[in-house]
Amino acid sequence: MVGDSLSAEYGLARGSGWVALLEQKLKSEKLDARIVNASISGDTTSGGRARLPALLAQHKPNIVVLELGANDGLRGLPIPSAEENLRAMVKLSRENKAKVLLVGIHMPANYGRSYTERFTGMYKELSTEMKVPLVPYMLQGVDLVPANFQQDRLHPLAGAHPVILNNIWPQLAPLIKQ
Repeated sequence: MVGDSLSAEYGLARGSGWVALLEQKLKSEKLDARIVNASISGDTTSGGRARLPALLAQHKPNIVVLELGANDGLRGLPIPSAEENLRAMVKLSRENKAKVLLVGIHMPANYGRSYTERFTGMYKELSTEMKVPLVPYMLQGVDLVPANFQQDRLHPLAGAHPVILNNIWPQLAPLIKQ
């Protein structure tokens, strides 16, 4: 799992985020899998791209979940740069014989219609181009309830993380079960 604060349990008690819930789910379903959560709060696609080679060499994963881009978008960084970083991470993961799941995020409307549409479209385009499964929006349903978020209005509370896992599981489960 290579992600940002949304997967690194920012502001949450350890073990209450969606990645920890995934680990519990795998155990309850008796699926033999080990999860390495290499997510870092504040990480961008360029940070993930720089860290990925060492992570692949160290852990030799069968599956790489890429949940990055939110911080690129929140900083208003160029979408083509984020897209190229994600593309490079997919390629590198595949070169290391790992399947990839791409997890998307949306930008708040105050970033303007053009930017938010291009940002969201980046994930869909990469998924189609590179033939990788996509979770279009990890916060689907969570974002409809303001009470699901910490005071910063960006990071979900622990109670919302089961919904996040439910959003990701349908795309991740087939990869794990292979």
